[in-house]
Amino acid sequence: MAQISFGNTRENVATRKEFPLEKARAVLREETIAVLGYGVQGPGQALNLHDNGFNVIVGQRKGSSNWERAIQDGWTEGKDLFELQEAARRGTIVQYLLSDAGQIEQWPRIREQLQKGDALYFSHGFGITYGDQTGILPPAHVDVVMVAPKGSGTSLRRLFLEGRGINSSFAVHQDATGKARERTVALGMGVGSGYLFETTFEREVFSDLTGERGSLMGAIQGLFQAQFEVLRQKGHSPSEAFNETVEEFTQSLMPLVAENGMDWMYANCSTTAQRGALDWKDKFQQAVQPVFEDLYEQVAIGNEAKRVIQVNSKPDYREKLEEELKVLRESELWTTAREVRKLRAAD
Repeated sequence: MAQISFGNTRENVATRKEFPLEKARAVLREETIAVLGYGVQGPGQALNLHDNGFNVIVGQRKGSSNWERAIQDGWTEGKDLFELQEAARRGTIVQYLLSDAGQIEQWPRIREQLQKGDALYFSHGFGITYGDQTGILPPAHVDVVMVAPKGSGTSLRRLFLEGRGINSSFAVHQDATGKARERTVALGMGVGSGYLFETTFEREVFSDLTGERGSLMGAIQGLFQAQFEVLRQKGHSPSEAFNETVEEFTQSLMPLVAENGMDWMYANCSTTAQRGALDWKDKFQQAVQPVFEDLYEQVAIGNEAKRVIQVNSKPDYREKLEEELKVLRESELWTTAREVRKLRAAD
């Protein structure tokens, strides 16, 4: 473990330099890693672990679309693909990667399969942090750990295939064996992390839920929609409004931020753009910071978790979700996006 300074703050991080893949394999040599769930995180983590030389099996509901997806990815029924409970029984490390609602539903049956010395692994702090609402209360005789890649399972797999790694956080909630920390870091390296930074289950879920509702998804869609509508109302064409709102952001400016930071992106834009951005950034911060403070408070007191559990557990959730996504998909903003992507591809 190394310490890295971020300004006046020092953080514990693990990199491939002090914890190479060979060490991770040695730590987990006798383990069977059961990846439960083959939806969002499951495929990327399972395939990366397999390709990195670990002993991996997959657990998924037989007959589901994700069961068929696992077969298409090369997993074989009865060899390394099993029903959820059977995979959990066979695993010494149980990676609990079902959706939050799925974790709640399956927990009584999965808990029965956990043996003394097993590790229960999460990639999200939700189930444990809000245990009073989810009912996920692990037995005292297992390690409870987390590796949370800071991106989708699709990105995790894509970066792995490109020879790169994604940043991930890690945490140990319960150390029953005395080996939980080493196991966790080894798993983090095995799933394809570029580096791991230490957190807690609570801090992970508070930051994650805030980020998803905020700058990663919710706030950015609200920002896009507001600017697009103002430009359209002022007489700009859909193409012009979209390009100035989304296309330049995603295709030109944000790659520059990812490469070297916001100041570098500013330095590579026109002086007119620089001046306007510097003059208006504080006004936007003052406008939205109270919203973020309210959002964080709702996450911290459990109201967001309560809503997620209530809504996502309803039998018609998938149908209602599709209705909401359809409204988004058929809005003028995103129908314009489809046409712009076609034109971009044509080039």
